[in-house]
Amino acid sequence: MQLDEAIKMALDYEGRVHKTYLEAMNQTTDEPGKRVFKTLCNEEMSHITYLRERLDEWQKTGKITVARLSTSIPSKQAIEQGIARLREKVAPEASKKYDAELQLLKKALEVEKETSEFYKDMVRTLDAEGQKLFERFVEIEQGHLAIVQAEIDCINGSGFWFDTPEFSLEMERG
Repeated sequence: MQLDEAIKMALDYEGRVHKTYLEAMNQTTDEPGKRVFKTLCNEEMSHITYLRERLDEWQKTGKITVARLSTSIPSKQAIEQGIARLREKVAPEASKKYDAELQLLKKALEVEKETSEFYKDMVRTLDAEGQKLFERFVEIEQGHLAIVQAEIDCINGSGFWFDTPEFSLEMERG
């Protein structure tokens, strides 16, 4: 696969993920949940912008500059540490209050998994320039998967979103 084709496919994946978070943000009535979905929605839009810039550059010059791609999501390790601290403080207690949010999160988890697998595949199959472009996306998508899975686990296990001092999207960034 050529790099421009891979970038176009990445834009399709990112567009689907962005749409999923936008819909979730607009459908949920839970304020902490809305903040999580908004953060992820904005994150995906930044990926779309980044990829469009890389595609434009490739089409104009036949080369790309792999600029720093930042994330507002903590690393997978930081998320897991936050979950461990939260589990120590909160007793498991199932809640039906968040059934709608749980379904939105499950949908988000599926599109994040698909997107993550796409990026891993690109790192395995593209030349060095393409690998360099998509390696950071693999890292970031792992954080997205972790935060969505953590939210699902939190709802299933405690009935609370991460709106506690123990865990915040303001933690250390990856």
